[in-house]
Amino acid sequence: MLYASRVVSWLPNALTAARLVAVIPFAILLAEADDGVSTGAAVIFAAASFTDFLDGYLARRYAVQSRFGRLADPLADRLLIDVALVLLVWHDRLAWWLALPVLLRDVLLGIVFKLRHEATTVQVNFAGKTATAVIMASLTLLMLTSADWPEFVFAAGIVLAVGAAVLYLRTPQGGLESKPS
Repeated sequence: MLYASRVVSWLPNALTAARLVAVIPFAILLAEADDGVSTGAAVIFAAASFTDFLDGYLARRYAVQSRFGRLADPLADRLLIDVALVLLVWHDRLAWWLALPVLLRDVLLGIVFKLRHEATTVQVNFAGKTATAVIMASLTLLMLTSADWPEFVFAAGIVLAVGAAVLYLRTPQGGLESKPS
């Protein structure tokens, strides 16, 4: 186990960095896509989305969490999702009023992290992870098909995200936990 943690100690941060880098070709492919439908953009988005779950699992499994990961991982996730939202709204693939709650949440989370990132971490719950997975899946589906039904999947993700937010607010300190210095 000790050897395994040394071998993979760099992998979660590498996956996070790759996700940050993937935003650029993803954004270019989706921006240039006809009507927001792009298999290439969807493949990059889906692969980058999968690394979000994989890097967190590896970091927890092998106890190799890092300051870089705590700061860059949520940034990479928010950037990937928010770029997808903006471009899908721009292509008229997603209604702006459906994208707005997620974009506003991310702005508010950014403010909270900016104000408190030194001494806190967000306690993720199953509802929040499920909401993120549903939102990521729906965005992938929106990029793969010109049909409207993936918007309903996205709306379900928003409902789950609101439920997760309620759970966060019901926990001490609004889902934020103080970290020892």
